[in-house]
Amino acid sequence: MIQKQIFFIAVLLAVFQLQAQEKNSNYGIGLSYGFGSEFSNTDYTFENHFYKAQLYYKIKETKNFEYEVLVQPEINFGKHQLLNFYFVKPETPNYQQKRDEYTRLKDVREYVLNCGFLVRKPVGKVCSFYVLGSIGPMITDTETERMSKGFAFADVLALGFTVVFNKIQFDIRPSLRHVSNAGLGSSNAGYNTKNIEFGISYQL
Repeated sequence: MIQKQIFFIAVLLAVFQLQAQEKNSNYGIGLSYGFGSEFSNTDYTFENHFYKAQLYYKIKETKNFEYEVLVQPEINFGKHQLLNFYFVKPETPNYQQKRDEYTRLKDVREYVLNCGFLVRKPVGKVCSFYVLGSIGPMITDTETERMSKGFAFADVLALGFTVVFNKIQFDIRPSLRHVSNAGLGSSNAGYNTKNIEFGISYQL
């Protein structure tokens, strides 16, 4: 009988310990999907959709705000086409060949590791607004008139809205995105896009 009581107490303590650990956890994991396109211009088209894994870590919480770090591995599927072939100037070697090549519609793949900082303003117990800024290294697999193939950077500025149900967090996040290679490649005009993203995550 005493052994059963000891076992029961041990199980209760273990459950309480797990609940305390869950309550105090600052981590969250999730997935998101988004899409967007370039700002209207006469030089080029670029439209994209992307998938991200998400890892949140809350580093600080005050009376009015929460501060989080967000890491997001991403794969981005883009379609790009040069519209203004005069963008490739005659002094460019083999410029006519490059004009012909670049004015064809191209599939572009981008592999990104976004590292961001997020400031969140809770509104009630289940909703919050936030601002997110991120920058990350990126590999692009396609050369265009605006971007050399290979290493580059992706910069994102976003506003977001979150609703929490139990430990499930739902996000909607409009954003602005700039991609360029910081002058590390021969072509560095980059892309500027407006996007919207939908995410779901679980608070550990």
